[in-house]
Amino acid sequence: MGAMTDVTSTSAPFEGPEKLLEIWFAPSPAETPGASSTIDGKHGLRSVERSVWEDMLAIVKCQVLSVVEGTEMDAYLLSESSLFVSPHRLILKTCGTTLNLLGLPRILEIARDHASLPTVHRCFYSRKSFFFPDRQMGPHRGWKDEVEYLDKIFRNGSAYSVGKMNGDHWLLYITRPLECARTLSPIIPSRGPCGVQLNGAQAHGPSDVDGATVTPKPSGTDFTIEILMTRLSPAVSRAFYFPEERGLGDTPSGRAHKVSSDLGITDIFPPQLTTLDSYAFSPCGYSANALLKWGQAGPSARAEDHDPGYGGEGYYTIHVTPEEDWSYASFECNVPLSPVPAPHSRDIPDLGTLVRRVVDIFRPGRLTLTLFISSTGNDEAEEEDGESAIEAAQRAFKVALTNKSSLQGFAENGRDNVYTRTDKIDYDFGDYDLAFASFELTAS
Repeated sequence: MGAMTDVTSTSAPFEGPEKLLEIWFAPSPAETPGASSTIDGKHGLRSVERSVWEDMLAIVKCQVLSVVEGTEMDAYLLSESSLFVSPHRLILKTCGTTLNLLGLPRILEIARDHASLPTVHRCFYSRKSFFFPDRQMGPHRGWKDEVEYLDKIFRNGSAYSVGKMNGDHWLLYITRPLECARTLSPIIPSRGPCGVQLNGAQAHGPSDVDGATVTPKPSGTDFTIEILMTRLSPAVSRAFYFPEERGLGDTPSGRAHKVSSDLGITDIFPPQLTTLDSYAFSPCGYSANALLKWGQAGPSARAEDHDPGYGGEGYYTIHVTPEEDWSYASFECNVPLSPVPAPHSRDIPDLGTLVRRVVDIFRPGRLTLTLFISSTGNDEAEEEDGESAIEAAQRAFKVALTNKSSLQGFAENGRDNVYTRTDKIDYDFGDYDLAFASFELTAS
């Protein structure tokens, strides 16, 4: 206890809230070069060598700790958060004072030069409000600076602030499909508009990949949930401090595996569906990436459970900054979850159950949830049930966190952890919809 107190009192503040950059170079993996001629999924961005990504990450000011190669994507665990690479999409999530957006021009060059993906289908950039904005560098010194930087690269991007400006809020920059990068000099000197010659080579379209016709698969619902938690329970925070005294064979991954098991992180999703890669930092801190099989891709899937082709490989990622004065934990997942209890809950939890599992692990004093979902799935839900996916999600959030009847088994020292909702916002971005909600632990 004394050692933890010493560390907490002498360490410099660390910015836990991450900067999240997501770039789509095609609507689906089937519409990337090599999709028709590879059987291992290593086409498009996944064909790029690790060393090339590491050079880009050096610009961002972070390093690769480990990599898990899946069937549909690769998960890079970083010294400051995570990188996920799919054939058609890249997700870069970095914390601290990393220079996330400075990596964007290099990412565009890599996609063009190493993966024959010269145009951007769409781009998202988002983050929670910073704890210590004055410590940020480069374009991250303020939201206005970040937006101006992105506007120099993308046409007709839109910037939003969601939530209370004098409280927890979430910032988003989004581009529309079929927009692409402007010609930029000297940042990207040879990058041109969509469909024009780049370095003497014609940009590939969906039906011109590898000289063969590609029939695009339905892209399905794009679904991302984030749970952003602050004021973690002191008892939970202590679990993420790792003493210097180490036994023989004790490693960062070994310590991380133990705390993952002890706290129930390994059981957020069924272990048989999950490949978990985690790391314990010294003297404190924790990161984890997981690749998940869901739907028809899961080993226990039954033909009658879902429509054919429904399923695949998704991810979740967790990052923890446990220091008392700026404690923070984040959870992000892109596996589509039902807002109502699923018929086979032994496999994949419903949305409310997932939220409650994550919140019960970290027991935050405050949390913000964002659910970003493509309107295709949202509209289908509204037509079938008379309730949009966003509305159903908001209801699931509230029931999971404020309804005592749903909290059985989620108590600390005999007292239920019940929350009060402090903010609720639904946002329609045209082809995407957002559910935003904030909660605060109810005083006992």
